[in-house]
Amino acid sequence: MDSQERSSEEAEGAKERGLVYVWKAGSCSVTPERLPGLSGKTVLQAALGIHHGLLLTEGGEVYSFGKLPWRSRPEECVNSPVLENTLLGHRIITVAAGSFHNGAVTESGVVYMWGDNSAGQCAVTNQPCVPEPQLVSICDSETSPLLSVRILQLACGEEHTLALSLSREIWAWGSGCQLGLITTTFPVTKPQKVEHLAGRVVLQIACGAYHSLALVQCLPVQEMKPIPERCNHCSQPLITMTDKEDHVIISDSHCCPLGVALSDNQPENHVFCPSSDTPGGKSVTAGQSEDFQKPLVEQHRLVGLESERPSGLSSSNGREDSGISSLGNTLFSDKKEVKEYLIGLSDSSLKESLNKNICTEPEQPSQEEQLSACIPGPPGSSTSTLNSLVASCASAVGVRVAATYEAGALSLKKVMNFYGTSSSEPGSQSGSRSPGPEALKDSREEQVRLESMQGKKSSSLVDIREEESEGGSRRLSLPGLLSQVSPRLLRKVGRAKMRTVALTPTYSGEADALLPSLRTEVWTWGKGKEGQLGHGDVLPRLQPLCVKSLDGKEVIHLSAGGHHSLALTAKSQVYSWGSNISGQLGHLNSPTTVPRLAKVCGDGIWTTAAGLDYSLFLADEKDFQPGLYYCGQETTENNLNENSCTKSPVLLVACSKIGYISNVIAGGDNCLALVDKNVMGYIASLHELAATERRFYFKLSEIKSQVLRPLLGLDNLGNANTIQLLQEMASRFSKLCYLIGQHGASLSSFLHGVKEARSLAILKHSSLFLDSYTEYCTSVTNFLVMGGFMLLAKPAIDFLSKNQELLQKLSEKNDENLQLVEVLNALFFMPFGRLHNYARTLLKLATCFEVASPEYQKLQDSSSCYENLAVHLSRKMKEAEYTLGFWKTFPGKMTDSLRKPERRLICESSNRGLSLQHAGRFSVNWFILFNDALVHAQFSTHHIFPLSTLWVEALSEEAGNVNGLKITTPEEQFVLVSSTPQEKTKWLRAISQAVDQALRGTSDMILYGAGGNVPRQEPPISRSAKYTFYKDPRFKDAVYDGRWLSGKPHGRGILKWADGRMYSGTFRTGLEDGGEKYMGMWQDDLCQGNGVVVTQFGLYYEGAFSTNKMMGTGILLSEDDTVYEGEFSDNWTLSGKGTLTLPNGDYIEGLFSGEWGSGIKITGTYFKPSLYENEKDKPKALPTGHFIRRKLGILAVSPDEKWKAVFEECWNQLGCESPGQGDRWKAWDNIAVALTTNRRQHKDSPELLSRSHTQTLESLEFIPQHIGAFTLEKYENIKKYLIKACDTPLHPLGKLVETLVAVYRMTYVGVGANRRLLQEAVREIKSYLKRIFQLVRFLFPDLPEEGSTIPFLTTEPKGRRSFCSGKSDSRSESPEPGYVVTSFGLLLPVLLPRLYPPLFMLYALDNEREEDIYWECVLRLNKQTDMALLSFLGVQAKFWPGTVSILGESRKVSSNTKDACFASAVECLQQISTTFTPADKLKVIQQTFEEISQSVLETLQEDFLWSMDDLFPVFLYVVLRARIRNLGSEVHLIEDLMDPYLQHGEQGIMFTTLKACYYQIQHEKLT
Repeated sequence: MDSQERSSEEAEGAKERGLVYVWKAGSCSVTPERLPGLSGKTVLQAALGIHHGLLLTEGGEVYSFGKLPWRSRPEECVNSPVLENTLLGHRIITVAAGSFHNGAVTESGVVYMWGDNSAGQCAVTNQPCVPEPQLVSICDSETSPLLSVRILQLACGEEHTLALSLSREIWAWGSGCQLGLITTTFPVTKPQKVEHLAGRVVLQIACGAYHSLALVQCLPVQEMKPIPERCNHCSQPLITMTDKEDHVIISDSHCCPLGVALSDNQPENHVFCPSSDTPGGKSVTAGQSEDFQKPLVEQHRLVGLESERPSGLSSSNGREDSGISSLGNTLFSDKKEVKEYLIGLSDSSLKESLNKNICTEPEQPSQEEQLSACIPGPPGSSTSTLNSLVASCASAVGVRVAATYEAGALSLKKVMNFYGTSSSEPGSQSGSRSPGPEALKDSREEQVRLESMQGKKSSSLVDIREEESEGGSRRLSLPGLLSQVSPRLLRKVGRAKMRTVALTPTYSGEADALLPSLRTEVWTWGKGKEGQLGHGDVLPRLQPLCVKSLDGKEVIHLSAGGHHSLALTAKSQVYSWGSNISGQLGHLNSPTTVPRLAKVCGDGIWTTAAGLDYSLFLADEKDFQPGLYYCGQETTENNLNENSCTKSPVLLVACSKIGYISNVIAGGDNCLALVDKNVMGYIASLHELAATERRFYFKLSEIKSQVLRPLLGLDNLGNANTIQLLQEMASRFSKLCYLIGQHGASLSSFLHGVKEARSLAILKHSSLFLDSYTEYCTSVTNFLVMGGFMLLAKPAIDFLSKNQELLQKLSEKNDENLQLVEVLNALFFMPFGRLHNYARTLLKLATCFEVASPEYQKLQDSSSCYENLAVHLSRKMKEAEYTLGFWKTFPGKMTDSLRKPERRLICESSNRGLSLQHAGRFSVNWFILFNDALVHAQFSTHHIFPLSTLWVEALSEEAGNVNGLKITTPEEQFVLVSSTPQEKTKWLRAISQAVDQALRGTSDMILYGAGGNVPRQEPPISRSAKYTFYKDPRFKDAVYDGRWLSGKPHGRGILKWADGRMYSGTFRTGLEDGGEKYMGMWQDDLCQGNGVVVTQFGLYYEGAFSTNKMMGTGILLSEDDTVYEGEFSDNWTLSGKGTLTLPNGDYIEGLFSGEWGSGIKITGTYFKPSLYENEKDKPKALPTGHFIRRKLGILAVSPDEKWKAVFEECWNQLGCESPGQGDRWKAWDNIAVALTTNRRQHKDSPELLSRSHTQTLESLEFIPQHIGAFTLEKYENIKKYLIKACDTPLHPLGKLVETLVAVYRMTYVGVGANRRLLQEAVREIKSYLKRIFQLVRFLFPDLPEEGSTIPFLTTEPKGRRSFCSGKSDSRSESPEPGYVVTSFGLLLPVLLPRLYPPLFMLYALDNEREEDIYWECVLRLNKQTDMALLSFLGVQAKFWPGTVSILGESRKVSSNTKDACFASAVECLQQISTTFTPADKLKVIQQTFEEISQSVLETLQEDFLWSMDDLFPVFLYVVLRARIRNLGSEVHLIEDLMDPYLQHGEQGIMFTTLKACYYQIQHEKLT
């Protein structure tokens, strides 16, 4: 032990611990004496035999004392302990003593044995005595390679030894049936596994002289399968149910009158009882009688009591040919014979079942199959007994099929195995028989028969609470056999009240792993002559069998005496059974063959010891110092010959004086106690903690069984919700109760050990306790808030008034006048007081250490943890009571909808401390702040605002909002005004804290270890939350889950609409990202200055911005053409003077405030200008349409200001400091340098440049030279140069165009594709043209300025006929002949094809409404034949084509010809959609006119002149037949971007004609 540890140990007075006191057994007035010769060594553990003892010290050394015949003369007695030198250096962790032999286990799990070995109990062959400790090799033969088994615990009897391995399995050696092994060959000197308990978790083992006990953990719960409910023969219910006070007994001991009527003279009955207990094995049974041609019991009984392993046939897969040993049984050499034997026995249904049974074996090759044949005994009583037992005692409900009074078939079978004759069946061999064990030497056959016939049939008592199920996995269900409890029965048991089912503790796996389990069973085997096995009989058991009556008793420790057994429970009670000759059971009840409670006066027993014929109990006394009780032989001093028995356990007064006893050990002659001195109060504090915890558990168990269980069983407990809350509370109570029970048990074993403070469970596993208390607090306060205790009081009034005393005792309230509700309250809130006790005790323990030591620190911290939790939970309880008080006064209807279990009241405004700003004079506004929502209640309605999506801010005083709080939620915004500044501060703090807690989800969590009050921070403006919209027209009923910023979805999130639509991605200020687009001025990455914002839902804003918000004057235009012009204060928030114009032209002037889309407050005047206008004069178009076109763009950034930096960059590349200021030749040099360097860079990686690109670059390196007058040819050269330059981004002009195209597309696609932006987009293109033209003229100075004319060369093109006059002329419309230079003509061919898609999209959106009308008309008119349509349109008959060319051949036009007239003109006009620039589109229109003239010429075959009246109908026909979908967009695009000088020329007139057609079609009246 290192020095630090030593110092801390000394601090707690370690030297005064583990003192050994001994006294003679058999007297009540004893004086314990200190064992000499240990020289201050601390003894941790001791063990006693009949005449000797072993001691284990803290250093892992072993000492022996008493009579040690194996090492000295038999009669010599060693009074002073002797060190076992052989074991030195092995660090022993546990020792055990049998009657005359010893065992020890080392730290590494190795076993040493020494002492008497006459029965092989030391696992040494052929050596009657082992003088020195000898290593015992324990190997698991099932593993390959062989693994040595590590051992945790040993137990020794008179002739046998048991070892518990690390994997929780039992290994045995020695002699006798108490080994639990499948063998008759004794002694067993090679340790063997007790297969019957393999796979189960064994917690502890104990050995009596000739019997063995094991504490086994219950199996996990499994599901039940259905079974038949009535007997097939007599239709009686197969299962009966008795309701006991704290559990339900389900019995299946139905005796079918048809099944038992067997007389004694049927010696030929054969009963086959194969039974197997290995998991996965099967069990089948049937009986057959000659009288009945069908199996007797098969119909409703499963025989073969599984809890007992039959010792009959044992066949193991691996060695099928090996001989199979049997006790007095028929011996079959292989499975085939077994099968034949069985076939001889049974009819077909049995055959079927056996086939199933035997044939399933290969599927589980690892599992052993156990088959056992019950052989009939001699004719006479036993046979009929057996038959009646087979018929009535078998059991199939529940899990292990075992009897409380186990007078069942297999025990009887064993008796018969010992007395039975060998079977006279053909083919069977006589088995070798070994003599029966001692217990059977007295003939008990008669007694067994009588006991079994007294109706102690094997009714398995299954307590639903125990929910065990082992057999479920093992049983082969035969048709018509019982297999498990029926669902209907379970339903009966669990009527609406869920009787005991509800109280099954929700065992937490975590706690079970860290603390002792209370879900235990006791299994016993060996000799049972004195009833020491506890099965209600005196028969021996060769296999472990579960003591059913101890199920659910929470046994935590077993002790085995000479011929009696003790079981200690978590409730500090002791059950005892077996020999009671000396009164060693601590009670005088009989029979003693079943466990009964010992009557000990103390407060609670926590340690037991069983000696040869006496018992010792260590119990808590009033002052927490343990008292020692004795029961057994009593020798009076006066007369040594007269022996009397103790009537009940007697307190050994002298033992209290020696100190705090931590453990007692009983043996033969002597008793021993390990004692600690109470230095600095450390030991006393530990005993106090343990004793109070055990008492606390007892009290919780009482509440659970005496109060909670009856309450759950009551009818009319209210609605489903209340019942659910009650059940939740009950289950959490159960869980807490279970944890406390485990903790009590762990403290008892802690006191047996080293007692290091740091290994206390409340320190090591504090989170288990803190969480359980917190969970319980949550459920009990939820129940309270919902008025649960008030509701309970009504149905429980009878129960409660009958048990008034009990309740007062349990709740520790002695006031007679207490109301029932208050008593219940006190009962269920009682557990929380325990937290203060923990804190106090831990603090007491801390004071035993140096302040600087780690122990002190740890104890101190844990103490404050428990104290903080206690304070936190009492605050929770106060909140719950405050809330309950509120609901009692709150108007009824609203309570139902608002009251929720976890909802707590924080504050409310009934004191008029808070009111709504601008509320009406008579309105009632009540604000209630809960921990999850702010509720705004009015007369009969209320609205709930969840806190996770609520933002609160104090309004500044200067805005005139004195004491105002602004509340923002996703769909509402309002201001609360408080009566005083203090009130305002109170509400602001309350709401902020509540929001913060709601977001953190920390209302139930406290920072363990930190002070109770953690300083609260302001809730974050940006947060994650889920919200369902209820009002917003576009989002109604949609659920948004994601990030928020000040009341708007902002950041990543998912929006799901009720109809299944979904948007997942980023959001910005309430809209899907990209849901909003800003086009305007920036400053420091913030929107600052004029700008335009469009949203994907068609909102358009234009105006001033200040730090990202719309501030000042602006125009807001919605999708339906409602316009607001006026002042703004925040995004989409109107604030101040303005005018709202409605789509029909009406408008409102006045003061506006509110957010667009969520209700705007208006104070103003409404005007209706159209009221007095004559209906006829009313224009068709919407009045706001023109207004919008006129107004839009005024407040936006002017086109020439846009992308200035991009143009400046281009000028800089050309070497100019500002546009047009610089040397032209230097500019050309810069271009050449840029191109060459770029080309060189790309030479190394030629794959980057295509061949055509390289050629372009080469051709661009030649500067176009211009000498002399500027001609059209030179103009064309410039045009070609520009086209090439714009084709490569390596040229400054190309780079410029590329950038402009990119930004233009970014602006006008996506959300930017908004029809309101069309004008802006057109203006932007015109601005580009103007600014690029300036650049071009800088590079080519001889290019004339915009609007100049380049004269044609003298060789004029051949004149062609003018369209509407006979004269042939060239460009008669120009004042002087020549070509007009415009930026449109020069640059649109370069720019427009690149910008066309987003631009045309805007045109299509803007003209959508009228184009739809136009298109509907086109489709209707096109249904007509050519002649009908020509006639309808009023085309003069002389222009109708007489013949048309269809597929190359000429045909006459008939009345049903369709789509054939003017076909070439129609095809020509359709080309308009494939061109980009207005110039190209105009050429298409011109060609169409020429095609029409050509067709008419062919028809008339004479020269003619078109007049507009003749031409228009024909052209209208062509336009209709051309079916151009977006004709309106085409028309408007040409109109906006055509060269201005063309408007009055020939092409201009033709275009006007097309436009007229477009409008004519829209307004065409179909007659």
